[in-house]
Amino acid sequence: MKKNPTLDMYDYNVWANKEMINRIKSLPKDLYHHDINVGFSSVSEVLSHIYLVEQTWFDIMKGQTMNAAMTTANQLKEQFEAKEIEEIEALYDDLSLKHRAFLVDQEDRDQGVLVDNPYAGPLETSIYESVLHVVTHGSYHRGNIATKIRQQGHPSVMQDYGLYLYKR
Repeated sequence: MKKNPTLDMYDYNVWANKEMINRIKSLPKDLYHHDINVGFSSVSEVLSHIYLVEQTWFDIMKGQTMNAAMTTANQLKEQFEAKEIEEIEALYDDLSLKHRAFLVDQEDRDQGVLVDNPYAGPLETSIYESVLHVVTHGSYHRGNIATKIRQQGHPSVMQDYGLYLYKR
């Protein structure tokens, strides 16, 4: 079977997010919304950010402008942060299935994507590079979540790419 690096990286991202969600679900319920004034204020805020940024970048890959995609994400921000972990898990499961289906349907993942970033200007990139951004962004912020969990006296969960390779 021929490997597809774009799908493999996206599948890793989905797996790692699920590992973190499952860890959060196993912790005391109040930890999810607990305010910790380091970076993002709570685990729920970080996890919502991961979700909304992933949605934003896939909207861009599908042809939306960055301004339009960011406007949608900003409108959903507070609503998502208030949800419980089980609701976010269900939303993320649905989101990841839709995004994986989009990637499977793409014949050319090196196809150009124009990002008109209101802060940094225009960027010509590709679907593959955009997915790589989503994955590295998620990894960075799952690290934020791991730190927040540890700061509250609980161990986190391993969710690095090497472990994914063993478990897939």
